[in-house]
Amino acid sequence: MVLIEIKPTQIEHIDAFVAMEKAGTTSSYIIPYSKEQHLAEMHKEDNVYLSVFHQGVLAGFIILACEADQSVEFRRIVIASKGQGVGQKAISLMETHCVKQLNCKRIWLDVFESNLRGIHIYNKLGYRPFDDSLHMGKKLILMEKKFY
Repeated sequence: MVLIEIKPTQIEHIDAFVAMEKAGTTSSYIIPYSKEQHLAEMHKEDNVYLSVFHQGVLAGFIILACEADQSVEFRRIVIASKGQGVGQKAISLMETHCVKQLNCKRIWLDVFESNLRGIHIYNKLGYRPFDDSLHMGKKLILMEKKFY
């Protein structure tokens, strides 16, 4: 069994996050942050950073932004080792955290249309498209999952 945990991020994790964002194909699907950007985002009152641990080792992170209408924007997930189910399990744990700790009724995200792996995973986990938009000339699909 794969042991996955999510915990509030510690500042000392940020250097690893920056490296994870630059590794492999990850930077094709996100707009990587510098260390300074991560630190600034981490200190915003409505943002939540969660570190993902796989068998006790830092394996990735999640960024959330709480909104006034009991919605949470699922801004980012980055997992160092792909294809092992770590991300899917981390998303499930994040959803539980959002509902129980943040009193969330809806989680929404945007994903580049070219990120077929991400779209497949989000669909598999119950996220449904509700709109689209453009960012820097690239199409974004907006997806949501509601909790009642």
